[in-house]
Amino acid sequence: MQDSIGDRIARLRPRRGFTQESLAAEAGVSVDIVRKLEQNQRLTARLSTLNKLAAALDVETSLLIGQPTTLAGVPERGGPSASLLALRRAVTPVADLLAQETAVADDGAPPIAELRASLKSTEVIRRDGRLAEIAAILPRLIEDARSAAREHSSHERAAAFAVLAEAYQVAATTLTAFGKEDAAFTAMERAREAARQSDDERLEIIGMSTLSWIFCKQGRVDDAQRIAQATAEAHEPSWSRGPMVDVALWGILLLRAASAAVRADRRDTAEEFLRMANGAAARIGADRLDYATPFGPTNAGVATVNALVEMERPAQALDAARRIPGLDALPPTWQARYFVDRALAHIDLESDERATRAMLKAEQIAPEWMRYHATSRRVVADLATRERRRSGPVLELADRLQLDVG
Repeated sequence: MQDSIGDRIARLRPRRGFTQESLAAEAGVSVDIVRKLEQNQRLTARLSTLNKLAAALDVETSLLIGQPTTLAGVPERGGPSASLLALRRAVTPVADLLAQETAVADDGAPPIAELRASLKSTEVIRRDGRLAEIAAILPRLIEDARSAAREHSSHERAAAFAVLAEAYQVAATTLTAFGKEDAAFTAMERAREAARQSDDERLEIIGMSTLSWIFCKQGRVDDAQRIAQATAEAHEPSWSRGPMVDVALWGILLLRAASAAVRADRRDTAEEFLRMANGAAARIGADRLDYATPFGPTNAGVATVNALVEMERPAQALDAARRIPGLDALPPTWQARYFVDRALAHIDLESDERATRAMLKAEQIAPEWMRYHATSRRVVADLATRERRRSGPVLELADRLQLDVG
């Protein structure tokens, strides 16, 4: 088998001077969970549990999970190569450290309309979870937007900074998907600087939502909740006359706060955030897509299912899942995550067959996203190791995800 979560815990635990019992006590989890993970009787656990274990071991949650750290795949002939190193260089160019200006192309900085079209063209790719394509496109887009922000003047300069802010945010989420949270944080700092010089005041709000998500992935759930909650409180919209986009952004922040709270075991707080978010979704009435992020009754429902799964209420989660309206309104990656949560609920109810069907559905919707999604990989590995047959759908899925469950 490939290195498991339990293998990593077993290596890290002695370095921190913990026994299984003292690690469980320090993390505030059951010693039985620690034992079963280290013995590979369990290959996964709730993210809230993994966050606590990572904090006790003083490592990033992504290191404990062992999510993919590099891109796989070959670029199309003639197209740019997909490289996380190139993305890092775009976020932190050496020219900045040397106080040098990057050379402008012979035909000058791209016009704003062209930049906006390039950014918009990435949205479908992002929604589909095609990370290799994103990593290939972004470095050039960031470079072009930086060039435009330097070369243009007046309102065109502000518009270029708006594109640059969003491009940095996409870079941050892509880097986070590969466990590069520190580089992602740098990208978000750059995004915030660009947003403040842009012509779109809402970019800072969506940026704080993204930062909350990054902190949650990093296991910094207290910081994640604090950022989302404080930003939501500072930007509560007018319910009577405010634009619906402001209600949607507020709702997105509430969902981020709820996600962090549930992973910090603040269940009452999480439920209150979810209640307010569902109220905002009902006020909107139909799902919207603002800044490539969905919000409305469907997304609020999906977030509620995720919270119930994390709170170990699988029957309630599946009941809530059946009542979600219009799942097709969500981007593919959101839909796929919904089916992963359904799989987790079925596993809790000891129904591996239904869990497998849910994971196959997730793969059908967003196959590339699933190859890089740490939770999906853990769930499939867990199901595959319990499969008694020598062949079957879950083993074939494990092969497609390149999981060695031997």
